[in-house]
Amino acid sequence: MKNKLKIFLTGGNGFIGKNILEQLGDKYEFLAPRSAELDLTNSDQVSNFLAEHKPDLVIHAANLGGKRKDKNIENLAFLNLQMFFNIIRNRKYFSRLIMLGSGAEYDRRSDIKEVKEEDFDNKIPADQYGFYKYVCSKYSEQVDFITYLRIFGIYGKYEDYSVRFISNNICRVLLGLPVSINQNANFEFIYIDDFIKILDYFVNHKGREKFYNIGSGCKDSLLDIGHKISDKSGQDTPIFIKQEGLNKEYTCNIDRLKREMPGLAFTSLEEGINQLFIYYSNKIKDINKEDILFD
Repeated sequence: MKNKLKIFLTGGNGFIGKNILEQLGDKYEFLAPRSAELDLTNSDQVSNFLAEHKPDLVIHAANLGGKRKDKNIENLAFLNLQMFFNIIRNRKYFSRLIMLGSGAEYDRRSDIKEVKEEDFDNKIPADQYGFYKYVCSKYSEQVDFITYLRIFGIYGKYEDYSVRFISNNICRVLLGLPVSINQNANFEFIYIDDFIKILDYFVNHKGREKFYNIGSGCKDSLLDIGHKISDKSGQDTPIFIKQEGLNKEYTCNIDRLKREMPGLAFTSLEEGINQLFIYYSNKIKDINKEDILFD
């Protein structure tokens, strides 16, 4: 019997990490220590861990920041870069690394509209989170062992429903509250199960390119998504928009991904919302109304 691929997964207790372990845990041998067991900012701990376990592959999904409530983390870029380079400097202990990047690398101070991978580095992000991911991309350009997946909007179970738009509003309507939108904008969302299938492909294929935008190829406004959530509730749920006008767009071109994975199919937004309604309906008693009333 062939041995399972041994994968060191960082961020295993996060939204994406939990879904990776749940959906791929039987297929691969995962090493997914929690932060209390392995401090990724500690160079010696990371070196000792990798020297002991020698994984075949690293999936770097651990992050500080990237969400509204994380804006005030001090030294955010520094700490994230510490984690990244503590892994990179131990390259001799693993063969490949899959880095989970972000559309924020294209600089969110202006519209990111159907952006292509070739558009990277037209601007340098001004925020710490985007700049951290940007630096990781600039390093990755120089080496051949990294596959880099730039994720745009992603949603699904285990995400932080206190701040994530789709889950937050599903919980709101289940608790009898209106849909809430800070400001309308065009976004691109991919369902977590579809991302896991894409990730599984790249675990087994290096890919013809290094960088791939990860999205669904569909653009939706937050208002349209709000209407889908309201319709699914089966009630005439009101929708409140706090600020008029249209905020900056956040969408990508995924032609490169579709060439890499011909026939790739995506879960419709309606079906993804339906799945999340089922998920949160089964755990609504555990959701604190105060947790979903963000500013």
